[in-house]
Amino acid sequence: MINVTKTYLPPLDDYTAYLEQIWSTAWVTNNGTLVLRLEEQLRHFLNVPHLWYCNNGTIALQFALKALQIQGEVITTPFSYVATASSILWENCQPVFADIDPQTLTIDPQRLESKISPRTRAILATHVFGNPCDVDSIAAIAQKHQLKVIYDAAHCFGVKYRQQSLCNYGDIATLSFHATKLFHTVEGGAVVTQDPHIAQRLYLMRQFGHINDEHFSLGINGKVSELHAAMGLCVFPKVAEFIKIRQQLSQYYHQLLHFDRLDTIVIRPDTDYNYAYYPIIFSSEDQLLRAKKALESQEIMPRRYFYPSLNILPYLTRRDSCPISESVALRVLCLPLYVGLQDTDIEKIAHIINQSLC
Repeated sequence: MINVTKTYLPPLDDYTAYLEQIWSTAWVTNNGTLVLRLEEQLRHFLNVPHLWYCNNGTIALQFALKALQIQGEVITTPFSYVATASSILWENCQPVFADIDPQTLTIDPQRLESKISPRTRAILATHVFGNPCDVDSIAAIAQKHQLKVIYDAAHCFGVKYRQQSLCNYGDIATLSFHATKLFHTVEGGAVVTQDPHIAQRLYLMRQFGHINDEHFSLGINGKVSELHAAMGLCVFPKVAEFIKIRQQLSQYYHQLLHFDRLDTIVIRPDTDYNYAYYPIIFSSEDQLLRAKKALESQEIMPRRYFYPSLNILPYLTRRDSCPISESVALRVLCLPLYVGLQDTDIEKIAHIINQSLC
């Protein structure tokens, strides 16, 4: 079976070496030496001043909203994973959906600004499939209306925009290190900020709001174990190689697929991309379903990602019309892309898709 992704697992001996260190100290959690080492490596790699490793990317979004003291409406994208919207709801805020740009698939700044009301407090935008949002326009809108900006950068590990990490944009950026990601720690995530005061707030939130016996603020348990950090330390040195391999695989897809009858995402200029996903966009949902069925009959498992458009989730109390996102969500399919995928696999996948377009 060819799945949409495949988790990279390092040589067992490499991971075992870290386990032996953990066993020798019996320090398995509570900001152990491996967690601290991984945090420092990530700060250096991303060239960011403040980064805290936490237990998943969803809690990172919740931390961001809580640290910025957001209450009220949050304008967000309908084209993202459900955690983007559910984090807003979980923090008792109201998501307001602004439609997307049909080429980049990121939130459209003009539509975003039209959604601002007296109750708007923040913008939570997703860099879709690692493709940067229009960060300049969003920053200008936020400054004009005195709004906070959070970026869901779950897909953006290693992505640079204008020669700096995407995590340097916004008041807070969040990352996911889930097992399906380019860089992973099995489960995990991170919050990133330029502001030292926000960084201190986030640090305390992650560990119950206290340092030793001194309590400062409300917090919860967002810490990560040494076992998860050990996986990250094994995977991290391979990231540059992974990006290069995924770029080659993506280019081969692009060479073989019939883009006179298909479409795909347009990567924003000045972006050093990480090739985390390979989405294609069909002309209709029927066409997508036909291709998906043909692939699955050959034990090839693509993913409808993102689907459905978040503005139509059944538990929302507010309905926002987002016709572009609603249309794209019906027609977008992410194809298998991972280290270890063979050229012959891509040839087979492309042939099945091209045949389904006839």
